[in-house]
Amino acid sequence: MSVPQRRIPAVQRGARLTRRVPAESTSTSDVVRWIAGGPGRGRSRRQAPLAASGGPHSVELAGLLHELTVRLLSADRLGQALDRLAVFGASALPGVARCSVALIGEGGPLTRAGAGAAGETFDEQMYARSTGPGLEAARTRSLVVSGDLADDERWPELGGAARVAGVRAVLAVPLDVRRSSVGALSLYLGRAGDIDPELLLTAMAVAGQAEVLLGELQRREGLSEGAEVDRAVGVIIAQRGCGVQEAYAILQESAQRLGLDRRSVAERLLIAAARNA
Repeated sequence: MSVPQRRIPAVQRGARLTRRVPAESTSTSDVVRWIAGGPGRGRSRRQAPLAASGGPHSVELAGLLHELTVRLLSADRLGQALDRLAVFGASALPGVARCSVALIGEGGPLTRAGAGAAGETFDEQMYARSTGPGLEAARTRSLVVSGDLADDERWPELGGAARVAGVRAVLAVPLDVRRSSVGALSLYLGRAGDIDPELLLTAMAVAGQAEVLLGELQRREGLSEGAEVDRAVGVIIAQRGCGVQEAYAILQESAQRLGLDRRSVAERLLIAAARNA
């Protein structure tokens, strides 16, 4: 389920890159072969010269990942962490006009965040139509690249939205968080054209780090949620004089009726109990 080969030893700094990253759904291993100079089977052998680059400098990349780690691990909730990841992608990665993050948990709703001066209407159209580069990357667990969203035949219904929103090229990297959630980190550029290989490698490194950090935040949330739910159940038992199982059932029923998760209901109950104490 995890995206393979996030680290790419075959690419050396200073090497000249002449292969063109294909503008289609592509596995990370395919992209690795393209960057390293060997296209996969069935790939076009057309060559479009790219700027000489072997990827981001290791010191610069280490600094970016450290900053990302500090930002995400200091978040109080997973939703806040996604917001910070989107802001980080839009502000810290060169040439990016918008960064969008989507995460889909097992049996849960889509959680998303976005940041950047352009592309918001494109995101809205993508989620409303349930199709587009970010969702495709999440569903297929594959890297999705488009050199021009305005003319991409895979999503013709989004071409107009791309023009209006001011986003043209996109790189969507799949996210796999602790085997409980899948999603994508999408980087939009305001110009059409090939994705710079340095941005590609940086995005893959950022996505790999984000997977680990978001997984840790989910683990922390699970522990915190369990403690708050248990306390709320104790309040229900004290108020109603019922058993443990019945109290859990009451909490779950209340959450469903209110359209909230159990943790949110538990928090409100605890606040009300403290106010009335």
